Amino acid sequence: MFKNKTLLITGGTGSFGNAVMKRFLDTDIKEIRIFSRDEKKQDDMRKLYKNDKLKFYIGDVRDLASVKNAMHGVDYIFHAAALKQVPSCEFFPLEAVKTNVMGTDNVLTAAIEYGIQKVICLSTDKAAYPINAMGISKAMMEKVFVAKSKTVDPNKTLICGTRYGNVMASRGSVIPLFIDQIKSGQPLTVTDPTMTRFLMSLEDAVELVVFAFQNAQAGDIMVQKSPASTIGDLAQAVKEIFDVDNQIKVIGTRHGEKHYETLLTKEEYVVAEDMGGFYRVPSDQRDLNYDKYFVDGDSRLSTLEEYHSSNTQILTVKEIKEKLLELDYVQSALKEWNNKVHVIN
Repeated sequence: MFKNKTLLITGGTGSFGNAVMKRFLDTDIKEIRIFSRDEKKQDDMRKLYKNDKLKFYIGDVRDLASVKNAMHGVDYIFHAAALKQVPSCEFFPLEAVKTNVMGTDNVLTAAIEYGIQKVICLSTDKAAYPINAMGISKAMMEKVFVAKSKTVDPNKTLICGTRYGNVMASRGSVIPLFIDQIKSGQPLTVTDPTMTRFLMSLEDAVELVVFAFQNAQAGDIMVQKSPASTIGDLAQAVKEIFDVDNQIKVIGTRHGEKHYETLLTKEEYVVAEDMGGFYRVPSDQRDLNYDKYFVDGDSRLSTLEEYHSSNTQILTVKEIKEKLLELDYVQSALKEWNNKVHVIN
């Protein structure tokens, strides 16, 4: 589907960008453009892959001119550039707005101007019923791309999005933290052992974007069904994999955190189309005739529950371990740990 096509990945030096790049680099794709602010990471990627299909563009989604500079000849865009850390967005909410909201608008404005065929915008479960600045900015990002999708002919530029939960072992996530704490002999710090989070691999996130690319219509938000675990069980699973007895220390819920994450709100669940392993949430096609908002209602909203990390499939410690052991990051860390233990013994 990408034969002789050019793909632009914004935020391409991040975890997701690397995963997408590796997924398509050895196919018959013509070119993959990595767009990001981080020249060091770009240089690392350039030296690591040494592939003529990879092209690197220094720029910032906040700067429309630099975005346009990367758009010439592009067929498709995966828009992954974002500020994602909950604590930093809490302290600098306007920075989250500049990147996640205004940056997205810049990408879409340029994409429409250059006639890009498809744009997939990546969102997060924190955008559903958001309580923190990161989630709120991502919720606004979704509103921006849904609204923008209505201003352009989808046969010329189709704009849609995906929403997914925690990506296991991604940068800044809890699994690398647990492993680092094990390596340094510290307690594993858990906010609330009963707190639940969706568990997805980077490969799952990439497959969701590919599924959206193949199936989404203009303004759709595509969601992948995902299992979840409690944070307490996740910590226990990591301990058992590394065969350690580090204490699990409960430190309390942090600023801006939820007890569980939501992938589909009640309002979305009512209209969502079940596509097997995925949900398709179509955009609201009503116009600015406000009467419709007050005249039309849906009684199902009173009975349905949202789709969240506490009412999906909750994995056991054994199942979490199986999922973790599929990750290259965990296998690499475990090999390093076992070699260290072997030397000590």
